[in-house]
Amino acid sequence: MVLFIASLVVAAGVAGTFTQSVSRISSGIDDQSLDVSEEVRTDVEIISDPGSSVYDGTNVTLYVKNTGTSQLLADPASVDVILDGRYRTNVSLTVVDGSAWDSTNVVRLEIEASLPSDDHRVKLVVNGDEEVFTFRT
Repeated sequence: MVLFIASLVVAAGVAGTFTQSVSRISSGIDDQSLDVSEEVRTDVEIISDPGSSVYDGTNVTLYVKNTGTSQLLADPASVDVILDGRYRTNVSLTVVDGSAWDSTNVVRLEIEASLPSDDHRVKLVVNGDEEVFTFRT
């Protein structure tokens, strides 16, 4: 009888531990799925022509289209810009065709930079979506 009661106590303790672990794992999966869902709905494309002049001597100007299904923030803090391997913070975003950066809308992205005559590379990261644009000055 003592062994039976002891086994019930041990089984109850193990079940309680497993229940807490499963609950934490389930909560973590829910949080991760929300992040992945946001990334899946986000898609941008750089629609500037690499053959045209995107650099005017002081600014690199790129046009970026929201091809995803979610509205994006037209705020420089929401877009990571890397120009020639250096993170840039002197960036401005202006919605060209509307009041917000909705799906199918375009923003003008201007990066203040002093560039030598050479090949250059811009990498944009928006909600986990990465786009690369190369051009020559």
